[in-house]
Amino acid sequence: MHRIIDGTSSQLDRAAIIWARATAVRDNDPDVATLDEPRPIISRVLASSERALLAIAEATNGTAVAFGAIAPMPGDGNVAELHYFGVDPDHWGKGAAVELLAGIAALLRERGFDAAELAVYSDNERAVRLYERLGWRRLGEPVPHQRSGRPEQRYRLVLRPTA
Repeated sequence: MHRIIDGTSSQLDRAAIIWARATAVRDNDPDVATLDEPRPIISRVLASSERALLAIAEATNGTAVAFGAIAPMPGDGNVAELHYFGVDPDHWGKGAAVELLAGIAALLRERGFDAAELAVYSDNERAVRLYERLGWRRLGEPVPHQRSGRPEQRYRLVLRPTA
């Protein structure tokens, strides 16, 4: 079991370390980024709204093993966007992603959000399978990522039915 905490005000570096390690392994990059690369992108999400959230999954020993950086979508404050989500590669396949995604959904419901959205590289089969298994549904067709050009698929999770 993992403990899910709201790390918005104090856990930025823990999230940045996870992001650097996870993206290096995902992309088969032998060089793990320094904190100077992921820290500002996660920080921008958190600074974008007073309703932004940094959720952290901690192992029983207190080690941060996964994170999600979330903020309301511009133009629709009732939909949250999961901008960044990562699990430390040493904890892949150990339940942290499932527990953190469930914890994020609960936190977003508590905060009045109706739905959540995210974008994932279409070729990230591990993540795509996870999101679909947990009830996230495809929105439209994949589009090229702004910087990398890799196809990205958007997904939505309904948190509470709307009338």
